[in-house]
Amino acid sequence: MEHFNAADGLKLAFDDRGAGPVLLCLPGLTRNMDDFEPVVDHFAHRARVIRMDFRGRGASGYDPDYSHYNVVQESQDVIGLLDHLGLDKAAILGTSRGGLVAMTLAATARDRLAGVCFNDIGPVIEPAGLTYIMGYLGLPPTDPDFDTALREIPKRMGKRFPNVPVETWANYIRRVWAVGEDGSLSLRYDPKLRDATLDQMKAAEGQPAPDLWPLLAALEGLPLALIRGANSDLLSPDTAAKMCDMHPDMIFADVADRGHVPFLDEPESLSVISQFLDRLT
Repeated sequence: MEHFNAADGLKLAFDDRGAGPVLLCLPGLTRNMDDFEPVVDHFAHRARVIRMDFRGRGASGYDPDYSHYNVVQESQDVIGLLDHLGLDKAAILGTSRGGLVAMTLAATARDRLAGVCFNDIGPVIEPAGLTYIMGYLGLPPTDPDFDTALREIPKRMGKRFPNVPVETWANYIRRVWAVGEDGSLSLRYDPKLRDATLDQMKAAEGQPAPDLWPLLAALEGLPLALIRGANSDLLSPDTAAKMCDMHPDMIFADVADRGHVPFLDEPESLSVISQFLDRLT
C-alpha cells in the first residue's frame, strides 16, 4: 500500500500491482480497496490493477470537513491519483459509489477514461436500496464481534445473498470492518460520512432527481461493462436493460444469488471483467 497527497493535502491510500492495461478499482460508499482482492488475485497477471481508498475510507485520511465526502471531490481525487502516477488515462472498475464517480468523470474528464466496468450501479438508484444503506451508514456494527457476525450475517443477508460459502462471508467481514485482536468489530470509514450523506439528501429535498443518463451517454465509444446482482435492490432490471440498450456493445451479466453488491469472485463477475480487459488491449 502507498499514499499520495490530494490537492488539499489529505493523504489518500492506494495499491498498485500487476502489469498490462490500467484498471483502476473504485469502491462503494462505505467500502475500501480490499473489496477488489479477487480482482488482484485473478487479473494482476494481465492488468495493472490499481485500487484506491476514497477520502475518509479504509487507509485514507479522514477529512476534517465532512462536506468533502461527495462524488465531485472524489472524482477530483481520482484525477489526482492518475496525475501522481503519471497516467494519461485508466479504465475504471467502479462498485456502486465508484461507478457514480466514473460517470462524474465522463462529464468532467472523459479524456482520462479508457473504459468503465460498473458493478451494480447505474443512472437510477432505487429508493429501497438507498433506504437499506441509510439503515447502517455511519452506525456501529450490529454484531459485536467476528464470530457473531459470521453466524448472524448469513441470516440477515441470506435472502439477497443465498448460497454464499462460509469462507466468502468471512472474507466479507474482514473487508468491511476492522477486526480487533479480541474479534471486536469497528467501522473502517469516517462515521461522518453519514452526516455528509444526510446533508446532501436534505439539500436535494423538493428537487427533481438529477438525470444521470447523459453522463452514461457521454461514455459512448469506450469499452463498457456492467455486473448486476440478480437480487439487487439498488440497480433494477429495467435500468440495467436500458443501459444495455443505450450501449449495445456493453458486456453484461446478472450474477445469480447476489444482491448489492456482488463480491467480484463469482464466475459471472470474473467473466465480465475478463472480457472487459480483452477490449482494453
